[in-house]
Amino acid sequence: MSVRNWTAADAVHLPYGRVRDERGRDIAGVRLGGDVVDLATFLDGGVLADLFTAGRLEPFLEAGPQVWADVRGALLDAARSGADERLEESTRPLAGATELMPFEVADYVDFYASRDHASNIGRILRPDGAPLSANWEHMPIGYHGRAGTVVVSGTPITRPSGQTKNADGSIAFGPSGRLDFEAEVGFVVGVGSSLGTGVAVANFRSHVFGACLLNDWSARDIQAWEYVPLGPFLGKSFATSIAAWITPLDALDAAWVRSPTRNQPLQSYLDDDGRTDALDIQLTVEINGTVVSSPPFASMYWTPAQMLAHMTVNGASLRIGDLYGSGTVSGAQPDQCGSLMELSSNGQLPVMTGKGPRAFLADGDTVVMRATAPSPAGRINLAEVNGQIVGH
Repeated sequence: MSVRNWTAADAVHLPYGRVRDERGRDIAGVRLGGDVVDLATFLDGGVLADLFTAGRLEPFLEAGPQVWADVRGALLDAARSGADERLEESTRPLAGATELMPFEVADYVDFYASRDHASNIGRILRPDGAPLSANWEHMPIGYHGRAGTVVVSGTPITRPSGQTKNADGSIAFGPSGRLDFEAEVGFVVGVGSSLGTGVAVANFRSHVFGACLLNDWSARDIQAWEYVPLGPFLGKSFATSIAAWITPLDALDAAWVRSPTRNQPLQSYLDDDGRTDALDIQLTVEINGTVVSSPPFASMYWTPAQMLAHMTVNGASLRIGDLYGSGTVSGAQPDQCGSLMELSSNGQLPVMTGKGPRAFLADGDTVVMRATAPSPAGRINLAEVNGQIVGH
């Protein structure tokens, strides 16, 4: 089958995912523009082909950085040639295939790594207090989520129900009336670690395979009533959406920028002075076809490597398929906020969408998140993550 539908940027991006073809066969592959490369077929006859024959990515993720580089190198060479026989024989049109969850999520952790977002939320929730909690500048704050409700892009999101507290102090139960999105970047662990052994900042790329867009949907009214004293629970655990295609870190080599200046001295395990551990990824958020925000990931206070180091410093082990989110990505400008709670000032200033103004999400609303990052061939487009709200 002839290779088609791809650009020079597509040929250096090469994100990984899984699809089910029209015959019901699961394929572990790489997206190349409007096509998918069946990796088991592409590598047929080589020692690496067995990693993909079951139509899963986990064996490949577990194999580690050298194998990741070997497979990517073979794909890059083939894509650059433009007439590689193996590529022609293994490439299938993406149209007609069903995009699947790219990997089985082992554990899911979500952080709170944007200073701008944390400050905005703090000013909303604690107008008479300090925007940031006393610990925020000393460590990446996070919570442990629910792996079983991480879903692939395109999955409908059912409005959750739970307890809420009314303005008069009475307690109610029912569907959330303050449903929100959170624009995030997720990171996918390939190589695990031993229980009792932390992962140093410098060893981030020995464990983390790639990045994807992530929407950590939030029921703000449920969350507000339940989160004291133990933090997020039902207001977060109902759904988290991720993109169907994982961008390998090697495709982001041109996107790394210097880590931000810190306001407080850091513990040694978090020290990243002089490192280029921040990522220049530019996000956009659409609601019902209208762009409402453009959050910059480069402005994040805590880097992906620091998040991983903090997540494991107590000895917590990593597993194949662990996923952690950055937390909401927000910038310093009003149009760079990564949630409706910020954009609408907690519902006081509704945001115009393609279906009218919204303080929070209504049934039938569709949220689409996209992102780009620099590469030697121009900006690459990370796979989008989208979801539509349906009634309970």
